[in-house]
Amino acid sequence: MRVAIAGFGAIGGWIGVRMAEAGHEVSALARGATLAALRERGAELRQGDEVRKVRLRASDDPAELGVQDLVVIAVKGPALAAIASAAAGLVGPETVILPAMNGVPWWFFEGLPGAFGGKRLVSVDPDARIAQALPADHVLGCVVHAASISPEPGVIVHKMGRRLILGEPAGGESERLSRVAAALGDSGFEVEVCRRIQQEIWYKLWGNMTMNPLSAITGATCDRILDDPLVNAYILQIMAEAAEIGARIGCPISESGEDRNAVTRKLGAFKTSMLQDVEAGRPIELDALLSAPREIAAMTGVSTPAIDSLLGMTRLFARTHGLYA
Repeated sequence: MRVAIAGFGAIGGWIGVRMAEAGHEVSALARGATLAALRERGAELRQGDEVRKVRLRASDDPAELGVQDLVVIAVKGPALAAIASAAAGLVGPETVILPAMNGVPWWFFEGLPGAFGGKRLVSVDPDARIAQALPADHVLGCVVHAASISPEPGVIVHKMGRRLILGEPAGGESERLSRVAAALGDSGFEVEVCRRIQQEIWYKLWGNMTMNPLSAITGATCDRILDDPLVNAYILQIMAEAAEIGARIGCPISESGEDRNAVTRKLGAFKTSMLQDVEAGRPIELDALLSAPREIAAMTGVSTPAIDSLLGMTRLFARTHGLYA
């Protein structure tokens, strides 16, 4: 496959290197220091003591890379609108767009049955620029269960996990879903095909919509957050609200908040991606994690005082520090 990675960072770079090693024609839509590093020395993936290096095409001009079979969008939420307009130049009639991102995506309601099908989320795509540049009928849903970091441009350190969950926004199976799943599976990923990808997106959100913002405003690792009984109780209130929203949009959650937090606690003293962004002075992806669930709650009639308070505090913190527009 001809594969372009838009956002060659911790996740995009990990996917790109593995697919290039498997024989796919991988290129990177990049700019700045990342573009310079990829052109000068290629990409490097570190996994334990193993180091993998690949050379690939990199450009800030989509016309130079051309139309692709697969475009992987792997940026943080604040950068999506800008990268979407550039990535649009990589999309042809048969191109598949695979967003490998956290939170609620712009296309979330495409294909969902019932009253909410086709609704637009103003909180993540206020002027519909993303939807226009990256049409939902080209999208395959993707949920990433892995941890990687990019300590310097063009260098990726894979920490744990290789699981990718894929699904059609409208559910069911398709030829393109099978094709992309096979390509990723052959590249060394643990690929799972899901009949309702929005439910997998909501489940992951349910687990990280609290830890990321709370770590950002407190500076605490996840073990300290969960070990504080008052904060833990607050987290469970937020998770209960999110579970009720999920139930009303056809994305029910059967697990208890206590059980989910117990799994997270076993991971130990780790820093969330949002805390890492705060420490690095980068904008935080707050809207996909909290603003979108709050918007959906308003659609469904669910009261969300706990989600509202966390969004308000985190947004104020981020604005004060110049990390949220």
